[in-house]
Amino acid sequence: YNNEYILKNNLSASFQNQIVNSLKLYFRTLQNTEIEVDKIHRPRREHKLPNVLSKEEVKALLESLKNNKHKTMLSVIYACGLRRSELLNLKPSDVDSKRKLLIVKQSKGKKDRVVPISDKLIELLRNYFLAFKPKVWLFEGQQESVKYSERSLEEVLKKGVTLANIRKPVTLHWLRHSYATHLLENGTDLRFIQELLGHNSSKTTEIYTHVSTKSLQNIKSPFDDL
Repeated sequence: YNNEYILKNNLSASFQNQIVNSLKLYFRTLQNTEIEVDKIHRPRREHKLPNVLSKEEVKALLESLKNNKHKTMLSVIYACGLRRSELLNLKPSDVDSKRKLLIVKQSKGKKDRVVPISDKLIELLRNYFLAFKPKVWLFEGQQESVKYSERSLEEVLKKGVTLANIRKPVTLHWLRHSYATHLLENGTDLRFIQELLGHNSSKTTEIYTHVSTKSLQNIKSPFDDL
């Protein structure tokens, strides 16, 4: 079945692996038999490069948003490399302006972390605090003490991308990818980037070396010597 149907129809690597795992479970549970999986083709998982915006595109995106809350939310995602859920789960007490730190609690993998925040971001957050006075969540919806919704956040991004005339299928995670890549281009050590992103493995972080343009721009083509 795997060889004659799955492989011939070029179905995804993840689907192929699900089939193999299902076969293993079937024979182990119902037939009380261990099958030799080495004889079954196991495709390698695809490794897609992260999508990244240029610094100019990020600037255009943020400057296109005139609403204070909208601009602050996307700025925090980019400035701190946050996942969408991490942003929406922030509380006012997670911002430590004196030590210039943002505490990201219960992030993916149940691993808390701290991220440095700049004076520029602190000023943006202060203006936001004065205007909206959040109580329970750092970013609340129209109803007091109710967390800002994921759908509304997506709409904010969609609006900003349109206003900034960015013709790419941008998602919120692109901002996190852009943060990591721009840190790398600025000379930040990969080990620090790993900590800032909350990655358990350095291999996850190393993928950003493949999309950093700084190293590529330093490569001289032999064509130039002709």
